[in-house]
Amino acid sequence: MDVAILLMTMFFCIAIGVPIAYSLALAAITGALWIGIPLEAVMLKISDGVSKVAMLTIPFFVLAGAIMAEGGMARRLVAFADVLVGFTRIRGGLSVVNVLATTFLSGISGSAVADTSAIGSVMIPQMEKNGYPRVFATNVTITASVQALLVPPSHNAVIYSLATGGTISIISLFMAGVVPGLLLGFSIVVLCLVIAYRDGHPRGQTVPLRDAVRITIDAAWGLITLGIILGGILGGVFTAIEAGAVACVWAFFVTMFIYRDYGWRDLPALVHRTLRTVAMVLTLIACASSVGYVMALTQMPARITALFLSISSDKNVILLLINVMLLILGCLVDMAPSILICTPILLPVMINFGVSPIHFGIIMMLNLGIGLCHPPVGAILFVGCAVGKVKIEQVMRKIWPFYAVMLAVLMLVTYIPSISLWLPRLLGL
Repeated sequence: MDVAILLMTMFFCIAIGVPIAYSLALAAITGALWIGIPLEAVMLKISDGVSKVAMLTIPFFVLAGAIMAEGGMARRLVAFADVLVGFTRIRGGLSVVNVLATTFLSGISGSAVADTSAIGSVMIPQMEKNGYPRVFATNVTITASVQALLVPPSHNAVIYSLATGGTISIISLFMAGVVPGLLLGFSIVVLCLVIAYRDGHPRGQTVPLRDAVRITIDAAWGLITLGIILGGILGGVFTAIEAGAVACVWAFFVTMFIYRDYGWRDLPALVHRTLRTVAMVLTLIACASSVGYVMALTQMPARITALFLSISSDKNVILLLINVMLLILGCLVDMAPSILICTPILLPVMINFGVSPIHFGIIMMLNLGIGLCHPPVGAILFVGCAVGKVKIEQVMRKIWPFYAVMLAVLMLVTYIPSISLWLPRLLGL
């Protein structure tokens, strides 16, 4: 009964429109009162939830990504991707440029919504101008942006690490997301080429050598950010937190002194937006910590494990059931709260079935990322439609092949653990 009271309170509050962070806090308070825990213990857990040094990773990477995404980096990455693809002159080249530019920006921003907005504002009008359907261009942008949820420096990987109580290192999750993220991008590229040859999309154009050299040098300044983040951490020069701080300084230097596309008067508004994002995320983490504490006291993880064992003892069946559950949840609840709610419940189940916590983190992020491309919550979908200036109904009629590709990648990532674990093992993480 105590578990039911906790979950019913949480979902009732969410259903009537209470902000998710407050819904979590109210559920923790209700659960604590029901089982007789002093409310001071809940308040202490809320405080403890954001009293970790690792929390600094979030504001640093969010700010660095925002500076680079809004400071002209997206346009330069699109031009650089166009150089790489243009030499092949393949049919549907601009759709490949879209995916490739998103891959590059994903390794800098760590945010799928930022990628959709930044790349979409450049690529969707350009693709339409060159003869591509606007809805198709929007669908490519939306689904390619899911890469940012997997590849470093994914903000959601940091949140998952914190949701595990810091037992999983951030850099391990960063490295685990590289191959799945690239596999997703490659799969979308293959789909784009198939559609291009079926529908007769225009061929890519070769960029003159002089322009190609200039574009490459221009884009290299931003791409160095990715080298700073990964090279610095893997080389032992600094920690993930310090990498975020250095990335902020470098992003600021490149944007304001090299690119100079962003005005000084615009910086306060950017910092304000970043602070609002960080405040929302940290509030969620704080309130989710209290819920996780009450869940542990009610022995919810053990009960959920027993429930799954009563259904099947086959790990593959359980993974399929959890995938279905996470896909549905991803369509209904935003990603950060979903990670914070589900991790303390499902991670013990996965560990009991012998699934690596790192592998499960990638499974969860990919599932929930697919949900962000689907209504009714679909943050990536809504931003993509707004940037592409198309209706959601138009997008939904044409996006199904992209869903099929993402689900195929999800099945590969789920049932072939080495896709996620090969690189962390290779690096000894």
